[in-house]
Order: sequence, then C-alpha cells, then structure tokens
Amino acid sequence: MRINSPMLRTGLLLTALIGSVVPGSRIAKAASDSPKAQITILYDAFGKPSAMQKDWGYAALIEYSGKRILFDTGNNPHVLKRNAKARNIDLTKLDFVVMSHRHGDHMGGLSDVLQANPDVKIYAPKEGFGVYGGDLPGTFYRGDASLSAEERYFGGAPPEVMRFGAAWPNANFQLVDKNMEIAPGIHLITLISDKPGTLELRELSLGINTPDGMVVVVGCSHPGIEKILESVSGITPHIRLIAGGFHLVTASDTEIQKVVAALHDKFRVEEIAPGHCTGEPAFAALRKAFGDRYLFAGLGTTLSFTGIKASRSAVVKE
Repeated sequence: MRINSPMLRTGLLLTALIGSVVPGSRIAKAASDSPKAQITILYDAFGKPSAMQKDWGYAALIEYSGKRILFDTGNNPHVLKRNAKARNIDLTKLDFVVMSHRHGDHMGGLSDVLQANPDVKIYAPKEGFGVYGGDLPGTFYRGDASLSAEERYFGGAPPEVMRFGAAWPNANFQLVDKNMEIAPGIHLITLISDKPGTLELRELSLGINTPDGMVVVVGCSHPGIEKILESVSGITPHIRLIAGGFHLVTASDTEIQKVVAALHDKFRVEEIAPGHCTGEPAFAALRKAFGDRYLFAGLGTTLSFTGIKASRSAVVKE
C-alpha cells in the first residue's frame, strides 16, 4: 500500500521508533546486554553485614569490555568460594586471573579458583625463586673450575636456563617482569618494592584505560601508591578511579597526610575506593580529603565506572 500523506507517514515512523525501544525489543535488549564496567569486592575484612564472610585479605572481580578478571584470591579458599557464591559469581567463567604479589592474604584462595577453573591463565610477578615458578640463567652463580667435576653444580656444565617449580605446578602461569597490555586497554603495571620488610618484592597492579581515564586496581601497593601512579601516568595522566589497598595500615598520621595530598593534589585522582591494608586512619583521612569522591568499597560492594562520574550517577551496590 502506498501512503501519500506526509503527516501519516511521520506518525507511522514515530510509532515504529517508539515501539523499537519498549522492553523486549531488540534495541532494549542490546542496551541491557552491553558489557559491564564494574569492580566487585569479593574479599576484605570490612563491609556491611551480609552472607559474605569477612577475613583479612583481598580479591576483586573486574568486568570490563566483555572481560572478567579476578584480581587476587584472598586469604582462604573456603572463604573465597563462599563469597563468590553469595554474589552469584561463577569462577569457571573467568578470562584470566591477576595475582598482585606472593603474600598469603592475596594468594591463599587460588586453590579454589584452580579447582573451579584449572586452565585459566594466571598473570603473576616473575621472581627468580618465586612461589609462582620462575627461571634464571644457568650462569647466575659463581663457578670454580679448580674443583673436580663431582664437586661442581651439574658437573660444571649447568643448563642454559634453570626453571624452578611453583606451588601450583599444573597452573597456567604467565610470569610478568615488565609493563604489558594483556587485552585492549587493560594493562599490567609491575614494580619492585624498596621498602623495609618487602625489599625486592615484585607487585603487579591493574590499569584499565577507559574513555574517562585510567581505572587502577592495586593489591597492597608495597612499592608505594605514588610510584604506581607515576608508572600509570606514562599511559594516561588522568586517573579516573583507584581501588584496593594502599598499605598505610601501620603508617603515621604524617605519612598518611603525605600520601593523601599526593593523590588529591599531585595526581588529581577523580575518585578513590580504598580497601584492605589502607588502614582505618587512612580511610578517615581520604574520606575527609575527597568528600563525595570517596567511595565505600567494603566486602560485597560493586563499583560501576561506566560513563563520566558513573560511580555516583549510576549504581553502587553494597
């Protein structure tokens, strides 16, 4: 049928457009199926009462651009399993895991992840004799040719590369010793601590380069949160959000104020969601400095970072 009336044709077009966005339409379904951009805290020692169990440690599920990334695995595999179940998170459906460093409160739950998902790729810091495995050149030690062959390592002829075992020998580890992009816009930042007590400890942080700036997820920030952000600034100077532990749990008020000032004034962090080893005095100082740009990130919280200032204008679930 040919429609000659311009007004009638316009009315039919509007009706078609309105009908195309009602619930159940293909356009509405496409919007609802759009990839998530959010962080869910699966392991920490503070948060609102829920079916989840508080414990000292850290783990977070990051969902971005269709990827599901488990960052750290907490302290205890049974607690991680319980908390994932409480948030309806299926650990069999991970794209990869990032282990920030080798401390037990960040890697203790890995056995549960491997039970659920034995082949998942795991990015971990590369250390010569680390729990995640490692390797060194066969010449890493000094030799002495004056000794007899039976007194020398490998009879005086060591292999070109010595490979060392992991605490999880069948796991699919990829060991990291430099910054790298592991998926489009998703970066690993690797640094080495120079602090007493964690000297030479390698730590990985996760950087997600969104259209609104970099979202940074940190485990314990042993190398220093300022050093981590300096490295991130080489990718983009705009820090959209930082979540995780800043390792100020035993710091003095003076040390805390120095870090708070750097995050607020030097790096101009847009929003901040501290957790784990940041420490209660640092929580209070950061909340005071950042005001409504301070986001509660206790156990079970989901932080959305879709769109500009999305964590305040969209949904922050607890």
